[in-house]
Amino acid sequence: MAIAIILSNGRTWKTKAAALSHFKAMLARYADGAVTEDRNDHDDLVALLERYDEAITNGPSKTGVGIDHFTRTRNNFNGYSTPSFWVHRTDGTATDFSYISGVNGQPKGYSREFYDACRVAVQDDLIAAKRRFFNEHGDEQGRVLCEITSTHIGFEDAHLDHAWPTFGQIVAAFRAARTWTREIPTGIVTLPADAQTQSVFQDLVVAEAFKTFHHDLAMLRIIQRKANLSMAAGQRRPVVQRPLRLSAS
Repeated sequence: MAIAIILSNGRTWKTKAAALSHFKAMLARYADGAVTEDRNDHDDLVALLERYDEAITNGPSKTGVGIDHFTRTRNNFNGYSTPSFWVHRTDGTATDFSYISGVNGQPKGYSREFYDACRVAVQDDLIAAKRRFFNEHGDEQGRVLCEITSTHIGFEDAHLDHAWPTFGQIVAAFRAARTWTREIPTGIVTLPADAQTQSVFQDLVVAEAFKTFHHDLAMLRIIQRKANLSMAAGQRRPVVQRPLRLSAS
């Protein structure tokens, strides 16, 4: 029976072979020493590293203190070399990791449920921030400029995007700060139940701690929904002309 691969950011493949093919092709797209600038590639690697840390426990966490970026880097051995992904951490350290091991490993934690609970914890604040932005910057028709296309868009056509760091990076950094890169303790997240479509935080202290952590780091921007799916992909660390900041209070 084929085993589906599901990452915390929602990326899903029906088989391990399909997931391995995805990351193999990603590695081939970059030159040696290049940063994975594509936002989609970056987020997939953040989620893959979460899976790696949960599955591979016979060594230190690859996430470490938090993720800054990834590169394709050539590993040199006795007489030969091979390219691989390297994670560069927020403290300036870096290390290689095997995407094959990450895909093939069997994680023990609940990274997707935790990710969803983080989304739910800040959802109301994000909606409120989006409404404030439109009230403050909307034209006579209630439209604002998309950060990517510079076209005027209405509220329903707009997406509130985590420009930098990405939401996945914020979640990974929060887990790293609590030394939960390997495994999330029981009692933190409630798994989905009847009529509940997403996991939520069972521990409200952790929920509030994540909200504060997120609000301190998040830099948000308004972009067109379709732009979020396509044009934003090549802007890992974009310049934001009109950023939205969230108050931690």
